[in-house]
Amino acid sequence: MKHSFLDHYSEGNSLIHRLDPRTKLITSLLFILAVTSTPPTKWPAFAIYFCLIAILLFLSRVPALYVLKRSLVIMPFVLLIAIFIPFFKEGEVAGSYNIWLWQVSVTYSGLQVLWNVVIKAWLSILSLILLTSTTKFTSLLKGLEQLKMPRVMVMVLSFMYRYLFVLVDEVMRMKQARDSRNFGKQQRMRTVANMIGTLFIRSYERGERVYAAMLARGFDGQMRTLDRLSFRKLDACFGTGFGLALILTNLLY
Repeated sequence: MKHSFLDHYSEGNSLIHRLDPRTKLITSLLFILAVTSTPPTKWPAFAIYFCLIAILLFLSRVPALYVLKRSLVIMPFVLLIAIFIPFFKEGEVAGSYNIWLWQVSVTYSGLQVLWNVVIKAWLSILSLILLTSTTKFTSLLKGLEQLKMPRVMVMVLSFMYRYLFVLVDEVMRMKQARDSRNFGKQQRMRTVANMIGTLFIRSYERGERVYAAMLARGFDGQMRTLDRLSFRKLDACFGTGFGLALILTNLLY
């Protein structure tokens, strides 16, 4: 299988691609903080946030359809959590509906909370998609390490990125073996449970072998890459301009 679906467009040469990973990490964090701290009643501020992220996506030359598809993959999980808020939030009733034997009411305050959760989650997801699509994952980890993120967390993310594909390949082989032994038969939960247990055991054993091999090669817990990160004038100008745009948006609206 192809192993580039996490940072598929990270090899580009746009303005956003040339930024230092630490600059993109800090500005992404500032953007998410600005979005989440904005009151839900400030509609113009959210419109400006969307315009900012849309401009950056345009400059990065990442296909809009790709960004939309990736954001829509995550949004159902957000909706699954927030969809019930309008029915349980107290306040002025916006509408009442009969569902079988129950009568449920939707409140204006609940709808406002739903709007707040959905728009903030979507804008945050767009910023993270921009970050991961324009930055190689190894460079991203190097930037996290230099920003003094706990080494254990960086190592866990690194191993997840490196061996997630191996785990997916293992699942596909197990699925192919299951289908070849159960052609035309209905799959049972017992078979799926056995597959999950087998996958857990194989993953644990593979992890032990990988750890032993790393110790044999002198691994000391420090992540080493050939890429050298450096702040430039472009990073300073971009970070300053983007930060001022966020501050002015919060002050004006």
